[in-house]
Amino acid sequence: MHSAGALRGISAKVERFCRDRRGVAAIEFAFIVPVLLIMYFITMEASQAIETSKKVSRIGSMVADLVTQQQTVVKANLDAIMQIGTSTLQPYNRSTPSIIITAIQITDEATPKVQVAWSRKVVGTTYSADAAVGSIATVPATLKIRNTFLVRVESDLGYKPIITWSASNSQTLGLTSAFSNISMSETYYLRPRRSPTIPCSDC
Repeated sequence: MHSAGALRGISAKVERFCRDRRGVAAIEFAFIVPVLLIMYFITMEASQAIETSKKVSRIGSMVADLVTQQQTVVKANLDAIMQIGTSTLQPYNRSTPSIIITAIQITDEATPKVQVAWSRKVVGTTYSADAAVGSIATVPATLKIRNTFLVRVESDLGYKPIITWSASNSQTLGLTSAFSNISMSETYYLRPRRSPTIPCSDC
């Protein structure tokens, strides 16, 4: 009789434990919160990447627009315009863009040549010439028109998601390394607005 009573007591306790739902919410919360946090960070990162990509495109169009409004330029003008372009990326600052401005002269010949009139670039905070004056350039076939002048602006950024970035720029490992440097780039061609060509006296 005593053992039967003990078994009934244990059975009642087990039954009460199975019916007790007080800890279920805490367990569910512990499982759901990490998933929600991951989804939140992925959404936030995706939106910032899309916005940064739009800004990289805006750099190219803005720089090309500013350059083609000039009648003549010097290196200091071009460097200042590119500096304005790089500042449009703020507040993103995990990597720095490169900008290349190339002035292209298409010769007035039966078979026109596409040649570099001058060029200027910035990589990070370093300004320098890019292609050599007189070197051969390429343009889309639709823009290869005799005796015309073009300004090409190329903007490029290696986007670093915040999950893979560190202030010390240490090498990322594992799965995150595959997404540590997402290439974003854009190329614009514009013609001069106020003169047939845009010479650069010290390029």
